[in-house]
Amino acid sequence: MAAGEKKMTKAEIVDAAFHVWGCNFYQKTSLSQLAEELKVSKPALYRHFEKKQALSAAMTERFFDDFTASVRADFERALQAKDADEGIYTLVQGITGFYARNVYALLFSLVNIYNRNLDTQTISEHFKARGTDIKTLQLVIEKKYDANPTVLNLVFATLTFFISCFHKTNNSFVNPPPEEEIQKIVSTIYEIIKNGTEFSAEEIVALDFEKLENMVEGRMHGEEPEPLLKAIAEAVAEAGPWETSMNMVAKRMGISKSSLYGHFKNKKDMLRRLFVSEFERIIDFAQQGIKLSSDTAEQLYLGIFSIAVYLRSRPEILTAIDWIRTRKLDLGKPEKEPDYLRPFKNIEFKRRYIKDDKTKLLTYYWVLFLLTNILIQPFMKKNTQSAGIPSGKVQNDDIRVLYKFITLGLGGFKR
Repeated sequence: MAAGEKKMTKAEIVDAAFHVWGCNFYQKTSLSQLAEELKVSKPALYRHFEKKQALSAAMTERFFDDFTASVRADFERALQAKDADEGIYTLVQGITGFYARNVYALLFSLVNIYNRNLDTQTISEHFKARGTDIKTLQLVIEKKYDANPTVLNLVFATLTFFISCFHKTNNSFVNPPPEEEIQKIVSTIYEIIKNGTEFSAEEIVALDFEKLENMVEGRMHGEEPEPLLKAIAEAVAEAGPWETSMNMVAKRMGISKSSLYGHFKNKKDMLRRLFVSEFERIIDFAQQGIKLSSDTAEQLYLGIFSIAVYLRSRPEILTAIDWIRTRKLDLGKPEKEPDYLRPFKNIEFKRRYIKDDKTKLLTYYWVLFLLTNILIQPFMKKNTQSAGIPSGKVQNDDIRVLYKFITLGLGGFKR
């Protein structure tokens, strides 16, 4: 150890790793950056962790230690609750509370769980080793509702989405959220999971889903994507937005890199143009579907199903959107932002809190987040960041389950 260099414990190193790597969303970060944060030499870190992978493993252990210690009592109370809704609220309070107070833990779990670095069996083993059962949520929900895998997926995805928005709104990296705000988000997430956007069960049950799906698949149309943007999407789907380079895209197009600069200022501009263009196309497809009916409940399903049809036809875009679904990807503001509210502007959501454009836009993002989550599942491969351009098709049943969850929450799945 160099003269005057401070001693560090493994715990201090792991704490710093959550902070440094979390701020950079665990992309292109190294032990060197961590040493700089701690103001120590890189060899000093090597005395505790010879490789980045060893430190990542220690962080995983810390994450599960902290998480299970925080939620264990809530899990036990939820199992003992006679009323299922009380048990569900207790679980939401425990899980949301932990992530609301630990933004870096949320980022860590997003990267590792959504990237499939931690599969379901491994997660379950971590929980059991610490005296907690990950199946508790399923057991509690099953007391009153159908807890099939798709529904459970939607519950976790909803919790993830709204707690992530909570941190973004509160700028939690700088200002730890106050307890009063944490209790508000707990209640909000619970109400959304339980009741969705509060449509009436009668109007949802009355829908003829097959008829609506046939209307969309029989009348939807759209122009072929621009070849250059398609090549960018394929490169992003294969390598991810961080690793994708202008050189990779140029090779796909059979042009020189200098020619590509005639279209885009730089890589950021290239990716921004891709995502803005695709969101515009998604919005247009949703609008086409919504215009097929004047009934609000039908319009919402037609819009959702139209987006599903589009993303199924463009698997490279589905994968590209999945990259930005769970990651901090700042591409700056485009010259002209799409009117993201266009698809749902005229749809009257029943939920009390959807009373202005801001909350309606948040609801639209939630719908798109859940839909992408459902569509991407068959294409994901264990322990890979990118499985290339996926193929396959999600059954319409999953889209119907998604719609029932969005409109009714768990209330649409009563036993």
